[in-house]
Amino acid sequence: MPKLRNIISIDEDKCTGCGQCILDCAEGALALVDGKAKLVGEIYCDGLGACLSGCPTGALQVIQREADDFDEKAVEGLLRSQGRPLPPPQGGHAAHAQPAAAPMASGCPGSAAMALKPAAPAGAAPAAGQAASTLGHWPIKLALLAPQSPFLKNADLVLLADCAAAALPDLHARVLPDRAVALACPKLDDAQAHIRKLAAVLAEAQPRSVTVVHMEVPCCHGLMFVASKAAEMAGISIPIQALVVGRDGKVKEDAGLLRMAAR
Repeated sequence: MPKLRNIISIDEDKCTGCGQCILDCAEGALALVDGKAKLVGEIYCDGLGACLSGCPTGALQVIQREADDFDEKAVEGLLRSQGRPLPPPQGGHAAHAQPAAAPMASGCPGSAAMALKPAAPAGAAPAAGQAASTLGHWPIKLALLAPQSPFLKNADLVLLADCAAAALPDLHARVLPDRAVALACPKLDDAQAHIRKLAAVLAEAQPRSVTVVHMEVPCCHGLMFVASKAAEMAGISIPIQALVVGRDGKVKEDAGLLRMAAR
């Protein structure tokens, strides 16, 4: 029977569909539907409001209304069906839990980790009429990276949105030289899996910095959230900066701002 209790409420007029609240909800109670965050079921919402802090527009609030009871067993079933981790036990602190080491990619010989010799070393001019690659390793998809790969150790890491890779015309000259790269999409990929994998990379490889290169569109800002959450999960303090790319390929913001993730 429904009873009066705390539960999340979403103002659709304020919601931009960035998906940060979905990343922040450990119970899986929220989903994007037609570009807006929606409560997928009252029984999945504990009413504690952990999803509020990540919302950039203040579209979420905790209200009191009649709703079905929160059901921990139903949450477990939902998360298992989605392949997502179960929320920590009451009193636990997920942010500082050491991430489990991620297994190396298998099944495809093309996913084998290898260092590359860039066609154009940093600072070198490409041959006339040619643009040279500055990619220094393979693979580049975050999901395929092995945290123990030598090229990630103490590297300056670029967390690169798929669309930004296509939109930024001088990517190889401006971003990639002498950096390791991890390619991901914060909207269409499994964001929680990306957080776990990146946390494993940060904990194992201890890179010097992370530069998040993402598009100006709201949903792409979620990649910055992935980076900060991964740093929290890994329990490390690392400089995280943003480079924002417009739809026209021009850099809209080169933060140069070192946002320190709290240990």
